[in-house]
Amino acid sequence: MGEFEVHRVRFFGLVPAGVRCLAWQPRSARLALARTDGTVEIYNFAANYFQEKVIPGHDARSVEALCWAGADRLFGAGLGGAVTEYDLARLGTSCSVDGGGGPIWSMAANGSGTRLVIGCEDGSIKLFQVVPGGIQFERNLDRRKGRILCLSWHPSDSHIAAGSIDILRVLDVCSGQTVQRIMVNYHVQKVQRECVVWSVVFLASSTIVTSDSFGRVQFWDWQQGTLVESHTVSTSSALSLAVSEKEDSIIVGTSTGATYQLQLLPVRVGSLEKRWVRTKPFQHHTHDVRAVVHSGTALISGGLDAQLVIRSLMEKVQKKGYEAALRKFTFPHRRLVSCARKARLLLFQFTQHLELWRLGSTDKTGKDGEVLPLRSMPEHLVQLKSKGPEHIYCSCVSPCGSWIAYSTASRFHLYRLQYEGDSISIAKVPKVPKLLLPAYQLQFAADSGSLFVASAQGAVHILQLLEPGGCKHLHTLRPPSETPEAIYLLAVSADGHWVAAVGGDWAIHVYSLKCFKHHCTVPTYSCAVTALAIHPVTNNLVIAYADQQLFEFSIPEQQYTAWSRMVQNCGLHRLWLERDTHITHITFNPKNPSHILLHDVYMFCVLDKSLPLPDNSALLLNQSTLKQLPETARQRQLHAFKICKKFQPLLFADLLDENCLVVVERPVMDIKTQLPLPVQQKKFGT
Repeated sequence: MGEFEVHRVRFFGLVPAGVRCLAWQPRSARLALARTDGTVEIYNFAANYFQEKVIPGHDARSVEALCWAGADRLFGAGLGGAVTEYDLARLGTSCSVDGGGGPIWSMAANGSGTRLVIGCEDGSIKLFQVVPGGIQFERNLDRRKGRILCLSWHPSDSHIAAGSIDILRVLDVCSGQTVQRIMVNYHVQKVQRECVVWSVVFLASSTIVTSDSFGRVQFWDWQQGTLVESHTVSTSSALSLAVSEKEDSIIVGTSTGATYQLQLLPVRVGSLEKRWVRTKPFQHHTHDVRAVVHSGTALISGGLDAQLVIRSLMEKVQKKGYEAALRKFTFPHRRLVSCARKARLLLFQFTQHLELWRLGSTDKTGKDGEVLPLRSMPEHLVQLKSKGPEHIYCSCVSPCGSWIAYSTASRFHLYRLQYEGDSISIAKVPKVPKLLLPAYQLQFAADSGSLFVASAQGAVHILQLLEPGGCKHLHTLRPPSETPEAIYLLAVSADGHWVAAVGGDWAIHVYSLKCFKHHCTVPTYSCAVTALAIHPVTNNLVIAYADQQLFEFSIPEQQYTAWSRMVQNCGLHRLWLERDTHITHITFNPKNPSHILLHDVYMFCVLDKSLPLPDNSALLLNQSTLKQLPETARQRQLHAFKICKKFQPLLFADLLDENCLVVVERPVMDIKTQLPLPVQQKKFGT
């Protein structure tokens, strides 16, 4: 693999926000996720669970409920009291309507996606029609005292179940009146505390399922108003429920971090009588499981520990292997760290501020694996706070370390930094062109002379940076056909001749910076792009896709390279293709043009194009084996993939120079120490 001096950085204080709610869209196999800071994320299950879109949060816009309606339209509602539709192309909000009932605690769409119902703080339940361009208030249903914490439509759209404190109600949609009122604690003697109905599911049969703060999952005959079954799944709250499409399986999330599955099974073999049977708990979370989803093939849960967990249903999976693997997502599938190579600086992006750090240094040398003493410690140079409630979309620091840029939904900021000895001065660049908004990606040129800003409708704006601290709009690059999708990846060549951009439609457009026009479009590949970079010597574009495939495209020749065609003909190693984490960054070794450096959350890889590809019988992770072999035997087992799994979880890796590598880790235990204490559980023998 070669030897690098490694700067192992662990002071990036990122704490991902917890998962508040989930919404599943079976038609497009997409999962919408809302976090406690208001961020909304879209995961594409068909594209190997890639996080293809992120809508940054807003301090004044909490999200307590999400649902899909209409033709893949996503709506959210929260304590701000408004129902918001998200623009998934421009990664923002398209419209917002005041619910008129105070904070909104719950929301649900009917089966056809033509109506929304919301439950409010004042006890009101309101119906909205989904119309082109937004939603339209229809009418109020029967209002009673107490906030409406959960809602569910009957599959026929004729009735709505509403849960609040101590009470479960069923309302007739046509008349708007309450047709059944159930006291969820009517059969309990001497109740000392109130019972909160946290979640409700309306089945096609005359059954309603509830989960409550007593840790119970209860089945009710809503027409008779009687309790049919009750399962106590937790000593604390059962917070969330989801049912399968066939209504024969239910997933339950609890405040202890455990999830349970209830299955409708025959009492005896061959019997027509069925009962709900609880499975063993699955302890994949450490904190409250606030949201669960039951897809056709998996149980999905999201917790306040920031983890999204996808557990495949073994009976629904064809092969007991990669498809059945448990998947956990904690970190975003995008870069939150940028590097000023020449100045040896790192810029960390948080929700509402940026931190600029200078790396430590050493004057010692040592053997492979040895930890060297530092001559100077890492230094926190600058903290930039973003004013207002909007969260930061993107940020970047120039290679020379003299410029910092970042953007929110409505503001773009550019700063000039001056270094004088140990002191630093920072000045905001005035009169930044307004056409830059909203900016989705930022990338400085290799010479720090210009800034590339990815904007709406596939446009890339070029800013020329002026001394001592100014800028002017130089040109705007546009794709051949206008697209509503936002650009989420940019790559600029080291010689300043080319820039490549990828939008939400997954098309890769390459532009010439000599004549400021569209040069070519990379042949379409039916998968999301997770990372791309332009080789500094050959100007070949290296592309990583969500299905773990790697392509190399020659920009000057406008075609795939011979190496890329060889890769597709021979195929990549089975274990490489079965990885469940995506390549998030690609760079190159200037000392060796045949080396491609790439990484995901769990591994750092040097891909050597001069060596043969491994076949499926070869050992993919062979570095430790090679060290123990004599030189002649080592040569026979060499292959192109040199993989290191020492650094985990790995959020960023890049070369500062040909001999120096910087890696940014974020240990999960460091995150857990900053989370609130979970519900304590009694352990056997303690």
